[in-house]
Amino acid sequence: MEGGGGTAPGTLKEESQSGYVLPTSLEANGLKKSSWGFLITGVVGGTLVAVYAVATPFITPALRKICLPFVPATTKQIENVVKMLRSRRGPLVDIGSGDGRIVIAAAKEGFTAVGYELNPWLVWYSRYRAWREGVQDLAKFYISDLWKVTFSQYSNVVIFGVPQMMPQLEKKLELELEVDARVIACRFPFPHWTPDQVTGEGTDTVWAYDVSSFRGQEKRRCISRRSLKRNIY
Repeated sequence: MEGGGGTAPGTLKEESQSGYVLPTSLEANGLKKSSWGFLITGVVGGTLVAVYAVATPFITPALRKICLPFVPATTKQIENVVKMLRSRRGPLVDIGSGDGRIVIAAAKEGFTAVGYELNPWLVWYSRYRAWREGVQDLAKFYISDLWKVTFSQYSNVVIFGVPQMMPQLEKKLELELEVDARVIACRFPFPHWTPDQVTGEGTDTVWAYDVSSFRGQEKRRCISRRSLKRNIY
């Protein structure tokens, strides 16, 4: 006797087989997608970390109240600085030494030269350049904020500054430097000192200030102010 509405055994077998194969295929695809997701996330995350590590030393100084940006010295600027150092002796410091060009050039002239720079990448690169040029014993570079360094031990000071920082740096150097020291300013002069020498033109202009001169200027200004007060009162 035949039963009504039954399903053939062969059909049940096919349905059973297809029912197990389909989920397995979906699971494999899901694993592939998950693997690609982890890989992409890792690549993006690693890239962001690398960008952060490289960019932070460049961006952080810009967030300070007074920013000293890195602008490489031109060949002419270096020549003018070296010209101002002729017949000079004693240790030299470059404030904001960038990629080390000034310090290395001074070391080649026989100076014991030091560069202070906030950007660690530039400091490491400067050390490599000094080694490559064979002056690593005379040229040293340190990661430091210029406002936290005392410059009293240096006879020659080089600064590629910006107008906003020059008045404050002027006061700091006037207090710290010995009377026989010389300050060499590139691109921008100091606002109150009268230079003893000037060379170059345009952006290659270099100003040289002898401490004995600008201290004498300050002393004369103080005497003039006292005399003016006496006349008023």
